[in-house]
This record gives sequence, C-alpha cells and structure tokens, in this order.
Amino acid sequence: MGCDGGTIPKRHELVKGPKKVEKVDKSAEMAARWKYCALSQEKLKRPIVSCELGKLYNKDAVIEYLLDKSAERPNSEAVTHIRGIKDIKELNLTDNPEWEGERRNTKGDIYEDIHCGMFICPVVGLEMNGKHRFCYLQTCGCVFSDRALKEVKTEICHKCGDPFKYEDLVVLNGTKEEMDKLREKMEEKRAKAKAKMTQAQHKQGKALWRMERVQAAMEMWLDQAPPKAAAAAAAAPSSAPSRECRTNPRSSSPSSPLTARPSAPKTRRPTGSRIRHTTFNMNKSLLVLH
Repeated sequence: MGCDGGTIPKRHELVKGPKKVEKVDKSAEMAARWKYCALSQEKLKRPIVSCELGKLYNKDAVIEYLLDKSAERPNSEAVTHIRGIKDIKELNLTDNPEWEGERRNTKGDIYEDIHCGMFICPVVGLEMNGKHRFCYLQTCGCVFSDRALKEVKTEICHKCGDPFKYEDLVVLNGTKEEMDKLREKMEEKRAKAKAKMTQAQHKQGKALWRMERVQAAMEMWLDQAPPKAAAAAAAAPSSAPSRECRTNPRSSSPSSPLTARPSAPKTRRPTGSRIRHTTFNMNKSLLVLH
C-alpha cells in the first residue's frame, strides 16, 4: 500500500534507525519502592517486615516464600538471602494522618500525589516516600528518619525507649553502595554466628566424649570386680549348717522334701584398705584411657 498517486516517502519511513531507550522516571520508581512489596509487587500493608538489606516486604508474602521456596515467583532473587523467619524484622511504623489510602481517588477526577507517603517519622514528621533517608532498629523494629537521629543524638529509642547501638541501624531502600555495605555486614555477622555455633558444638562433643570414656572405664571396672568377689565366696568354708537345718527337726533326714539348701556365704564388707585399693585401680584405668 502507498507510493501510488504521487506520494513521496520520507527517509525515516524507509530507513529504520536505532530504537530510543525508554527513560524511567526515577522519582516514580523510588516512590514505588516505598509503597509496594519487593517480593510480591503488591501494595504494602501491615504487618510490614524488612530484611538485613533494608528491603520492604509484606509479611504474608515472605512466609509463603519460606513455606514453598520451589514455587516460581517473579522477584524470587530479591529474597534469596532470607533463610528463615529470624532473618526479617517486623517494623514499628507511624501512620501518616494525611494518607487517605484507597479512598483518595475512587472517581479518578482528583489529583493523586505519588509522593504522599503512608508513614512518617515520629520525631520530625517527614514522610517516608523516598525523598528522605530512613532507618530502622534491628532491636525493636522502630523506624526513624536519618535527620531525627542526627538532630537528637541518643542511644535510647525515641518511640519505645529501648536502648540500642548505632551498629543496629539498617538503612531502608538505600543506594547500591549502602546495600553492598549492608550485605558485607550481614555475611560477616553470619560467619561469626556460624563459628560460634561450631565452637559450642565442639565443646559439647568433647564433654560427651569424656563422659563416654568415664562410663566405659566404670563398666570395665564393674566387669572385673564380680569374678574376684565370686572367687572369694567360693574359697570361704561352707561346712556350718544353716539356721533352718538346726531348728527344723525334719530337715535332718536326707530323703525329706523339706530339706533346706545351705545358704550362700555372706560376702565380707570391704574395709578401708580395700576401698582405697579399688579407688586407686579405677583412677589408674581412667588415666590409661585418657
């Protein structure tokens, strides 16, 4: 079709040039990071949690991911560092009184400000919309703006009053450099926890090994003690008649069914020297095992 009746095509219609790269509105992208879950891409709703890298998630979405990690999800690479429920922290957020939620643009004839945040800083009142730097505490989960932490320098939480250290601060939706630092900090913390757990398991295993050695030595000593006692009992004289034979006259006849068997000789109670000798032998066996 075309090119008939004297139409003259232009150059850009015949020659295809390079496609123009679509530019993404950075402000809109930043605002979306503060309003949508990083895993499910749904709107953030309470309870809201954050990881050690400062990303925001819906708690339900993270729990579903932990229950079934094999399911295909569009942004599953954003939560590969989350191993369990202990790797996330529920945030204690302060609602923005100017945020109207879903009611603000039901008809579509009202201007919607994308920079209006759902939450604010409880100290200075800044909106959490991406224009200002926000942090949260790993100890209690309270969220504050960086300006509030700089203006009011303290080691006590402004909202709940719990003590904290500046090492417990995690930047929310930080830059690439800040996320790289948080990742290094996370890996270092996990390596220390793993080394500590390995050391505790080693100590526990060593104590268990010693207990098994002591138990084996005790069993060896108990196995060697009864034959000696039996040999001593066999060497003792047994010619004296039993008490039942002396008191019962019918037991004198050898053919009587009531003839009582001679009682076993009583083993003599060990004296102090024997106890010391036995204790010495047991300690000697323990030293040989070690």
